[in-house]
Parts: sequence; C-alpha cells; structure tokens
Amino acid sequence: MTLAITGASGKTGWRIADEALKRGQAVRAILRAGSVLPVALQGRDQLEVVRLELGDAGGLRQVLQGCDALLIATGARPSIDLAGPLKVDALAIRDQLAACKAAGVGRVVLVSSLCAGRWLHPLNLFGLILVWKRLGEQWLEASGLDWTIVRPGGLSEDDSRAQDEGVVYSGPDTQESNSIPRRLVARVCLDALETTASIGRIIEVTSSPSQAPTPLQQWLGAES
Repeated sequence: MTLAITGASGKTGWRIADEALKRGQAVRAILRAGSVLPVALQGRDQLEVVRLELGDAGGLRQVLQGCDALLIATGARPSIDLAGPLKVDALAIRDQLAACKAAGVGRVVLVSSLCAGRWLHPLNLFGLILVWKRLGEQWLEASGLDWTIVRPGGLSEDDSRAQDEGVVYSGPDTQESNSIPRRLVARVCLDALETTASIGRIIEVTSSPSQAPTPLQQWLGAES
C-alpha cells in the first residue's frame, strides 16, 4: 500500500507516518512549504516528502496519483485567526476529498475529535472548531468514498503510555472526556485502513491502564 498523509509534520501525523513505515508501507508525506519534517522521519526508506499547500487543487490531485489511501491528519492550530478551523477542518477537508475523487483514491481515514459537532463545549471558543470538524466529517460521509472517522479524546505526547494502556473504543457521541496518546491514535488509524469492517464507521477512542489491549477488528466484530 502507498499511503498519503496530509498533516504529516504534525504531532499526530508524523506518528502515523512512523507507524506506517514500521508496517512496511510506502508513505507519501504531504507537508506545507514552511513545515519542518520531524527528525524521526528524516532519512527513512519508503518515505516520499512532498511540500504542497492544500489549496492547490491541481497539485494535490497530482500528488495523490498512485496512492491507495489518504489519511487526513490536518487540524487547525490555536491562533488569532478565528476562521482557521473553518478553513482547515472543513474547507480543506472538502478540497482533499475532491482531489481524492479526481485522482482515483477511494479510501480515506480522517482524524477528527471527540465531541465533534457539539455546540456547547469550551473548545468552540477557538473558532467553533468542533462545529467545523463535524462539517468536515459530514462532507466525508457524503463523498461516496470508503471512509472511516477516528475521533480521539485529549491527545497526549507521552508515547510510553502506548505500551501500558489499552484503547477504549466506542461508537459516535458516546465518550466525552479522557485522553489517549497520539501513538495509539496513529495505530488505530492504520488498523482501520487494514480492516474493511471500519468502512462507514465513526470510531471514538480514548485509552486507560485498566483497559486490556483489544484489536480494532475484534471490537468491530463484537459491535456488528
């Protein structure tokens, strides 16, 4: 599989690329012009780095040619631009989906957020971010592509937690709090790509030391 990753220089995106490379996948990491490639990815075999603005529709379509799937790990960052979440978490998702269709990429996994679509939430003080994340999700759901949406809870930089905690899975609009290390989110995203039962599903994920490690495929089988 050749996996394209947008937001590949971000804190979750680079971990997704790292985990994909460990699984033997070829990765096309799509970064903005000013983004810095994390040290952990530099010099890695089977990694192709492409610098591109997501608003470049023609360029994005060309970059996605030959890819089997797109993993969207873009996300608005806190700034004084309150329109940032609209641009990144909604409009840029729409542009990426259009590029997938034009390039013949039929499989998409989107990293969203717990509580996406919730109006009364403190995170919405940052440009209604959860509202725009849900709009991006809805565009993906209506795209006709084979999609999976992963909604993580609070994101932790502590990768060591990934060795000691199991993932708590649920369907949409079930979990409201708790956290999960970004490393586990990366693994869930890749597991979703490898599991056809995840297609058309919204999967909420947090983690806990008291949760026994459970493969995504096993949880999906129990839910069906």
